[in-house]
Amino acid sequence: MFSHSKLPVLIVLLTLHGQGQTGKIIGGREAVPHSRPYMAFIEHMKNNETFYCNGCLLNENFVLTAAHCQGSNYKVFLGVHDTSILDNNKKVQYLTVEKAIPHPNYTPHANDLMLLKLTPKPVLNRNVKTIALASHDNGTLPKSCIVSGWGQTYPFGPISSKLMEINVTLTDDKKCAEHNLYCSKGNVRPSTGDSGGPLVCEDGSTYGVVSFLYNDPNDSPLTAYTKIPHYLSWINKMMKKTLSKN
Repeated sequence: MFSHSKLPVLIVLLTLHGQGQTGKIIGGREAVPHSRPYMAFIEHMKNNETFYCNGCLLNENFVLTAAHCQGSNYKVFLGVHDTSILDNNKKVQYLTVEKAIPHPNYTPHANDLMLLKLTPKPVLNRNVKTIALASHDNGTLPKSCIVSGWGQTYPFGPISSKLMEINVTLTDDKKCAEHNLYCSKGNVRPSTGDSGGPLVCEDGSTYGVVSFLYNDPNDSPLTAYTKIPHYLSWINKMMKKTLSKN
């Protein structure tokens, strides 16, 4: 069974109640400004508190993130590198969310995906671009993967506003495969505040969504990413269905 931990050094942007925390990638490096133009910085309210997640821009209508990032009064920022200068920054686009669409079978350990329908539509430019979804799963693990986010840079450390990134190597783990997850192992990993961000591999497509940390007392912790190829039909169906109602 997969399990979450209360420790704030974890990936999940989650407490045991599903609430978010802020933070940075542990052991990562600062990304070249605007080199990840698909990244979305997401702010939302839950129980009168402000929480943050990441996401990726799929098209001019939708951002993909994690279902455990559910809340209310979402704000989505595109074209961001430094979150401390969101206001009066001509490079940053601020959008609201017309509809949040979490996977109907979401649990803290499965189906951790959510679509956010944007309004108004963003303007695509050099700093704001879409990213493709990985469409195939031939049973082999993708290689040369990168995770980006505004998460903790070290355990219990202060929040840094710059976009961080890290290379991760996926591991062949039976538990992960059975739960439609990709997983990576190691002390250098995504952390609190990186939830919902994309796992980008090989051809520049997003293969996964940062979900949670699996703690194994007998081994190194595993970072879990919801496997996008498994959910591609659901993602496309929900985008089409939502747009057809507008």
